Amino acid sequence: MSAPNPQQQTPLLDALRDRTNHPHAPFYAPGHKRGQGISGPLIDLFGATVFRSDLPELPELDNLFNPEGAIAEAQELAAQAFGAQSTRFLANGSTCGIIAAILATCGPGDKIILPRNIHSSAISGLILSGAIPIFVNPEYNPDWDIANSITPEATAAALEQHPDAKAVMIVYPTYHGVCGDLRAIAQITHQYNIPLLADEAHGAHFNFHPNLPEPALSAGADLTVQSIHKTLGAMTQASMLHLKGDRINIQKLDRALQLVQSTSPSYLLLASLDAARQQIALRGKELMAQTLLLADQARDRLNQIPGLSVLETSNTPGFAALDRTRLTVKVSDLGITGFFADEIMHSELAVTAELPMPQHLTFIISLGNTESDIENLVKAFTVLAERSKFDIDRCAGFNGFNSSI
Repeated sequence: MSAPNPQQQTPLLDALRDRTNHPHAPFYAPGHKRGQGISGPLIDLFGATVFRSDLPELPELDNLFNPEGAIAEAQELAAQAFGAQSTRFLANGSTCGIIAAILATCGPGDKIILPRNIHSSAISGLILSGAIPIFVNPEYNPDWDIANSITPEATAAALEQHPDAKAVMIVYPTYHGVCGDLRAIAQITHQYNIPLLADEAHGAHFNFHPNLPEPALSAGADLTVQSIHKTLGAMTQASMLHLKGDRINIQKLDRALQLVQSTSPSYLLLASLDAARQQIALRGKELMAQTLLLADQARDRLNQIPGLSVLETSNTPGFAALDRTRLTVKVSDLGITGFFADEIMHSELAVTAELPMPQHLTFIISLGNTESDIENLVKAFTVLAERSKFDIDRCAGFNGFNSSI
């Protein structure tokens, strides 16, 4: 008889369930006292049970900043599932993880190399740490009006000019699912014996199917921050920070995380990380295969609609791989902007994109999407294309049609 898979366990979720169902008189925060003081409209919307689970750092629930029990066990299981040596749960989103990564590696006046298309949280990290940014321009794709990744050559040039840099940070993948050559960038970075930090907020699912891009840790990153809520099954604001290797001072990192995380972390968020880890660890390949199938079906069908095109893998600089669960659809050839298309689709066609831009819209397809979602997406674009063609024909000869919509 084979031994049980440890990834079946949910130590933090189990501990929270136990405390939720344990009858006692609560003389501790939060003030609603296990839901007894919650307003009626909130209960009508969410139900009563969730508020019974909104508990503080009770002894049985461990302490996020000094974990020795359920949180420590849950983080260890997450590290195993995501290919890390150690993992930290984040209740303040990936934002706090990015800031802490910079604080742990850079002090006032220290240099850090990072791309111009870095997330705003990295700018906060620069301000709080006093580090000096050495910005590297990512490669630009003019056909799609999107930024790719920085290249290994640009990284090498920046390090040659600034060999005293304390770290390199990269966005992997970009918002549009574009991945740079992280393995080559890691090799170059490590020649200077400094860590490579990865903003992998949109790539938490990479480790669970061979047809997805290589995970940042496998490619050589020393630290990666993942928004488990963006592409997996955790609640909004629930993220993880993963470590591998010995180039990051863990004590400094833990102190930095204490600076940027709440001293009253939500156990609803933390438990959702434990549950999302169990789900993806046990069923990841199956769930990601279905997600990829839906994404490919959408891509194939949308490419058949005249006037539409979908971002594909490219040989352009800074574009080594594409996350195919990220769907970027160009609408500019229909004579409309992505913003206009987004407004019509959201308000009239019951389809909402993740990110509209001047030429295109980007959609996240994840393990939560269904065949019905894809059908609605294709129908909405079909209606949009037909309406745009009618409007263009009707407005032919009138100056400024594109700009007027």
